[in-house]
Amino acid sequence: MKLYFSPGACSLAPHIVLHEAGLAFQAVKTNTRERSTSDGSDFLRVNPKGYVPALLLDNGESLTECPAILQYLADLRPESGLLPPARSMDYYRVLEWVAFVATELHKGFGPIFRPGTPDDLKASTRERVAGRLDFTARQLDGRDFAVGAQFTIADAYLYVVLGWMKPAGLDRERWPVLRDYHARIGARPAVKAARQAEGLAG
Repeated sequence: MKLYFSPGACSLAPHIVLHEAGLAFQAVKTNTRERSTSDGSDFLRVNPKGYVPALLLDNGESLTECPAILQYLADLRPESGLLPPARSMDYYRVLEWVAFVATELHKGFGPIFRPGTPDDLKASTRERVAGRLDFTARQLDGRDFAVGAQFTIADAYLYVVLGWMKPAGLDRERWPVLRDYHARIGARPAVKAARQAEGLAG
């Protein structure tokens, strides 16, 4: 398998999960603006949408969209616990979290980082994201992980998106629960390995 990633982007989540699951893969650094890759492949042939993550499978098929890739990788290693048993309530809770992170947090940050976004729209976007972070902090209060007592794909995705708070101009100290959660997840060996592979500090 090949994971096409851009450092620190949402593709860091499946990068973490690949390490957590102990799966064999090649990480391919991708510049989505230039459509260039570290292995010289044509990125638009892998993902015609033009963004990361993209997972090129050994059979030549490609899979895109972070939530789908995360679930696919977890299903390759069901014994890892990265996704609870299908049809259990915890299984649906993990998918609920992944959907929330994707639609309310991940996409919520978009206008802040988009070149040309007016300052007033950036400010209103920060307020809206802050409201979602208030909810997230309440849900995580007293928990080590998003669901149950084990790290899942929801934690990988949430960890990555929470890492965008400072660049987006949101002070993590406003949410001590989120600050501590991010630090705790960030201390995992798989997270450190993925970050190091992407050339990210810390």
